[in-house]
Amino acid sequence: MNRLFYLFPFIFLLLFANCSSEDTDSVLIPEEETPVIVDDPLYFPPLNSTTWETKTISELNWNADQLQPLLTYLEEKNTKSFIILHKGKIVVESYMNGHSATSPWYWASAGKTLTTAVSGIAQDENLLNLNNKVSDYIGIGWTSATLEKENLITCKNLLSMTSGLDDSLGDGISPSELQYVADAGTRWAYHGVFLKMQDVIASASNQTWDDYFNAKLKYRIGMTGAWIANGNLNVYWSTTRSMARFGLLISANGTWENTQIVSSTFLNEATNTTQNVNEAYGYLWWLNGKNSYHLPQSQFEFSGELIPNAPQDMYCALGRDDQKIYIVPSKDLVVIRMGNSADDTNFALSNFDNDLWEKLTLLIN
Repeated sequence: MNRLFYLFPFIFLLLFANCSSEDTDSVLIPEEETPVIVDDPLYFPPLNSTTWETKTISELNWNADQLQPLLTYLEEKNTKSFIILHKGKIVVESYMNGHSATSPWYWASAGKTLTTAVSGIAQDENLLNLNNKVSDYIGIGWTSATLEKENLITCKNLLSMTSGLDDSLGDGISPSELQYVADAGTRWAYHGVFLKMQDVIASASNQTWDDYFNAKLKYRIGMTGAWIANGNLNVYWSTTRSMARFGLLISANGTWENTQIVSSTFLNEATNTTQNVNEAYGYLWWLNGKNSYHLPQSQFEFSGELIPNAPQDMYCALGRDDQKIYIVPSKDLVVIRMGNSADDTNFALSNFDNDLWEKLTLLIN
């Protein structure tokens, strides 16, 4: 709610004795000063509570007639849940196709950004330095590369997908499945090797990955959910609101209410281009508004923006089968989508992203 602060000047009336009505001095009343308008503060839902304040579309002067077409489209595209936050408050929250507010769903690769955040926390606590080589924390021989080539791979290379390891062998992360293709930092390739950062953090903190994640991130922002092993992968499952809590934390530059959970300096680095191969990639975050981008399982460089219909300053977490966290700083928005694949199975980006933002733009502009 906007708060108006008015400054009223004192008015002094000067009265003179023995004056007739014709010669009474006039009194000038200063004009009221322009009110100072304080914008909505960022809202954070309380921990361990289902309470979450809302805001209406009319309060934001959005196009209310575009909401139902958007929700119909989402349902037709196999969506299970959808949330829009504005400055932390829920504007749209919808569940469909048999899903509910209490149903867990998988984040897929959108959950990579959880590893990013926890890596930043561990660095903030001086448990590790992302510029250091991975073998400093988990020992040598974690790949099939020569020691010289393995020692080129830093923690930052894992977070920016520039390890130089062979992505054509699948997402296995045993030494035999991690084979050298190029020097670290010279080649971008979407690969499950980023999970080695979870091992790095476990070793550096002398805790299990789950324990460190829970204590340093999950419980501090009121998330629910759990990591579930799926073959070579470690996938996070949670409710949609838990995904929204994480998106809110990142949109708030790493703060939760008055507590800095992960440093804003690190998040600024993580949500900007982190290497010189794929402009549209930070530390496991996808970046809109760049001149070119790469996609998983390809070395081809595509010209243009990642999602042309979306705001240029948007960055996003993109997961298999269209799990989405979109963050738009210029519009104070966090948008969450969970569900099955909208169209064809995909690893991250899909045509659905651009089509969805075409409809979102009709609503919010």
